[in-house]
Amino acid sequence: MKNKISALLLGTAMVLSAASVASAQEKLDKTVKIGALSDQSGLYADLAGPGSTLAAQMAIEDSGLKAKGWTIDLISGDHQNKPDIGTTIARQWFDVDKVDTIVDVPNSGVALAVNNVVKEKNGVYINSGAATSDLTNAQCSPNTVHWTYDTYMLAHATGQALVKAGGDTWFFLTADYAFGAALERDTTAVVTANGGKVVGGVKHPLNTADFSSFLLQAQASKAKIIGLANAGGDTTNSIKQAAEFGIVKGGQKLAALLLFLTDVKAIGLETAQGLNFTETFYWDLNDKTRAFSKRFSERMKNSAPPTMVQAGVYAGLIHYFKALEALGGNPHDGAKVIAKMKTIPTDDPLFGKGEVEANGRVTHDAYLFEVKKPSESKGPWDFYKLVGTVPGNQAFTPLDKSTCPLLKK
Repeated sequence: MKNKISALLLGTAMVLSAASVASAQEKLDKTVKIGALSDQSGLYADLAGPGSTLAAQMAIEDSGLKAKGWTIDLISGDHQNKPDIGTTIARQWFDVDKVDTIVDVPNSGVALAVNNVVKEKNGVYINSGAATSDLTNAQCSPNTVHWTYDTYMLAHATGQALVKAGGDTWFFLTADYAFGAALERDTTAVVTANGGKVVGGVKHPLNTADFSSFLLQAQASKAKIIGLANAGGDTTNSIKQAAEFGIVKGGQKLAALLLFLTDVKAIGLETAQGLNFTETFYWDLNDKTRAFSKRFSERMKNSAPPTMVQAGVYAGLIHYFKALEALGGNPHDGAKVIAKMKTIPTDDPLFGKGEVEANGRVTHDAYLFEVKKPSESKGPWDFYKLVGTVPGNQAFTPLDKSTCPLLKK
């Protein structure tokens, strides 16, 4: 009898132990760690940086997953616009810090390098900061989603509009790294396809202070359009210095192929007025974007509204959390999570409705804006007027089986 009781107690203990292990495993499967990898102090810090980290934190809070038993941690890092530093941080995060997901990563050179690390580690990469369309073409990955914008969208929305308006000769001022090369390549294709001609171009180092020699070459080319294939501080410096050279007053037009709200603030409406450009988010677009931007601004020390990169961090994570909830756990298999994200239509207050396509490209509407005149602006950040809307299914990188390996399967 004593042996039977002992056996029964042992069996009960084993069942309880198994239940405890299962319970612990369930809790582990609802533990997520996110790394916001950005330029925290350089030329892209204002359009991404600390604001992207805040956007990620707001997405965590708004997801509602913590109230449903999930533990979600957030860390941030500074890649300093250097691919080797970006990949070192990414490997440290996956191998030591047990990060599941990396977000943001402005700078296409860093993004392409991090893209490879995330695939190797079977993590999740939600890009909103880098523009290169190669992330969903030649370098597409089952572990990556490309939110917000890409060089294809910028080239087709802004470039095509300018060519059709009569800007049929172009000279490119291009940042000498992956982003600049991709943007010039994609815009050149649009210009030539629409009957235009590229008469020349010059490459400049990243984070350049003096654009005088480059602008003199652009001015001497007599091209109707000077295409600025750069971003952040490089864009603001080139536009300011172009004004000093009287380039626009001389009859040439600047094409800001990638322009952010923070850039317009830095340039000033007096100089930036009349610039046409494309974005996928603007804080004053509708009631939902205004409501989010108000909350965001209240938590930013400089009270700036979010840029489209920061908005993309928020929206991308909101969709990611929907996929995690649908899976019920197991956030550590990146390819499985991304696959789930592709089955759920995107719908968030900042970008509206869209979808994650098979190559990882997220489609949503894009908007052609024009910078207001100083007399038209009604407030500190009232900079844009809407010129037109490009539907998501027309704005972004088309599915191309010849370039993206994912589509060949």
